[in-house]
Amino acid sequence: MIDREADAPADPERDHHDDHHDDHHDNNAPLEDDHFHDQCGVFGVFGSTEAAHFTYLGLHALQHRGQESAGIAVVDEGRLTMHRELGLVRDVFSANILARLTGDRCIGHVRYSTAGGSHVKNAQPVAVDYALGSIAVSHNGNFTNYEETRDLLESQGSIFQSTTDTEVLVHLIARAPETNAVDRVASALQRVRGAFALLFLTPKELIAVRDPHGFRPLSLGRIKDAWVLASEPPAFDLIDATYVRDIEPGEMVVIDDAGVRSYWPFATPGATPGATNGNTPRKMCIFEYVYFARPDSRLNGISVYEARKRLGNALAKEAPAQADVVIAVPDSGVSAALGYSQASGIPFEVGLIRSHYVGRTFIEPQSSIRHFGVRLKLNPVRPVLEGKRIVVVDDSIVRGTTSRKIVKMLRDAGAKEIHMRISSPATRWPCYYGIDTPSRSELIASNHTVEEIAKYITCDSLGYLSIEGLHAAVSGHGNGTGFCDACFSGNYPVPFSSPTSNRRQLELLGM
Repeated sequence: MIDREADAPADPERDHHDDHHDDHHDNNAPLEDDHFHDQCGVFGVFGSTEAAHFTYLGLHALQHRGQESAGIAVVDEGRLTMHRELGLVRDVFSANILARLTGDRCIGHVRYSTAGGSHVKNAQPVAVDYALGSIAVSHNGNFTNYEETRDLLESQGSIFQSTTDTEVLVHLIARAPETNAVDRVASALQRVRGAFALLFLTPKELIAVRDPHGFRPLSLGRIKDAWVLASEPPAFDLIDATYVRDIEPGEMVVIDDAGVRSYWPFATPGATPGATNGNTPRKMCIFEYVYFARPDSRLNGISVYEARKRLGNALAKEAPAQADVVIAVPDSGVSAALGYSQASGIPFEVGLIRSHYVGRTFIEPQSSIRHFGVRLKLNPVRPVLEGKRIVVVDDSIVRGTTSRKIVKMLRDAGAKEIHMRISSPATRWPCYYGIDTPSRSELIASNHTVEEIAKYITCDSLGYLSIEGLHAAVSGHGNGTGFCDACFSGNYPVPFSSPTSNRRQLELLGM
């Protein structure tokens, strides 16, 4: 049975703060953030009496992957206990709550909603009681056949409690005919498509799975006699765990009292397990290296920090500018800006200071303050900018609204010229693999030229990195392969479901 410590936010107002908007002022207004957002981060522990505390710290290290909700499910003597709320990890879990989450195995989750809205019922882990006992799941990614699978399950009598695609998987597990949890999970995975890094927790085992393409990252680590799993390896550092290896695309790792073993539920008959997983090409999300992942991460053996510096190097060669100083839009643009400075010989300076104490919402004053949301997060350093020709390096432009405000802020601080440089190609297509993206009609590069975008954001020039330059820089050698670049190219590795059941995808494409 599941003991639900909490399934509602401590502050009821947090659960409906987006319900009431005013065109001019919102006392709890969502702050504008013109970036793509990763959906989630996952963390798990097997074999430590401090499992919940380690998971709390691990989720804190993964907070950048989702700031909307946090949750932990733990097993103690066969009983599964869960606590989840809307909010940041530090706010959701107090010392008293963690003290009640006892047990030597658990999974955790931080979330930024993509499939499913901002409501505590969509927070994870998702946990249920079924014929074989209890099971909890944490999911990073998106199932591309979610709607058609949910419609089918509902037609067969399934009742859903949330709008998250992860719940579809729980229903498939409950309906599977196999007689143990591991086989039921493997059976259910045969019926979903898309991107997923998954952690399952049962009273007996912790199960970790990556989709056959390996869109989303997942790593295995070790601390003393316990095993740990995380979306990114830096989460291991905080608890003094040692990185062991990445979970391979298409691999299912089962950890129980007998140890660790691997299965390959997606491999085609006759395929070599772990080699190509049935000739499925690797398609790691390349935007992890541009923006999502922490710069101190190493994913698929590639240092994110070094990759971002190479992005800046390539950008300086592809889109040079006559300027006096290079600055970054912090924090994600810093590594690329250093690379641009290194390759161009133009000195790097800190031209924008970012506040690290701003959440997703803030109480806006009643009197009008221009560009309030951007100014709350960023402030220019006038001595660096005044009378100077500036190269501004950012990781991406989505709608262009924030870039326009940043350019205006820099001009107000005395910048003579502003040359915007983007360390990725133009984002022209929405993502269906676990990234929160607007519709294609809202992506400014999908229907405007580079010159038109430059005019809109009011910069003196604008330059993007090419797709070829992106792949070469991330891989570190020649034209890289093995990455998904659908948001730049429109080449989707996993096909869409039928048009009648894929309303969200058609809506994002503007069809």
